[in-house]
Amino acid sequence: MPCYKIDGVTPVVHPSAYVHPTAVLIGDVIIGAQCYVGPAACLRGDFGRIIMEEGANIQDTCVVHGFPQSSTIIRRHGHIGHGAVLHGCIIGEDTLIGMNAVVMDGADIGAESIVSASSFIKNRFTCPPRSMVMGTPGVIKRQVTDDELRWKQLGTQQYIELSRRCLNSLVECLPLNAEEPDRQSFVDTGHRPKI
Repeated sequence: MPCYKIDGVTPVVHPSAYVHPTAVLIGDVIIGAQCYVGPAACLRGDFGRIIMEEGANIQDTCVVHGFPQSSTIIRRHGHIGHGAVLHGCIIGEDTLIGMNAVVMDGADIGAESIVSASSFIKNRFTCPPRSMVMGTPGVIKRQVTDDELRWKQLGTQQYIELSRRCLNSLVECLPLNAEEPDRQSFVDTGHRPKI
């Protein structure tokens, strides 16, 4: 993976975490145990610190950054969907940030909350635990249900397992010219979109 030290500060990646080779880590980035960082994600710790706590995931094409002296923190089992942007904010434990959502400076998203896809969370927005946040700008719509939280937790567990799978078996290869007979498929975990 492209990993860069700046002003003497080097990223830290726990041995049980997986960072895709196309993800970029710069400077003051600390990635904890069992974390997953997806393809083309950019974690730029060249002004502020970025912390991923145990079991957190940042998916494909996410951008994480912050102003000087700020910290962008993704608490334990935080789940950051494809294309999201986090800037100088705190994502609570077991919280889901939906695809293409933007969470701005000083925002503090409470534990076990869900920020819906494509939401825009303004500077200094705060919400209590288990909030369902939607819209542009984001507003609290209601409480997250037990069923929704279980669904989120199952998805996060799949990313913890994906980090293990990638560490154990992901290798760069050339594509085949044709599909082989009896092509394998992945095990069906039963996890589906919440409709």
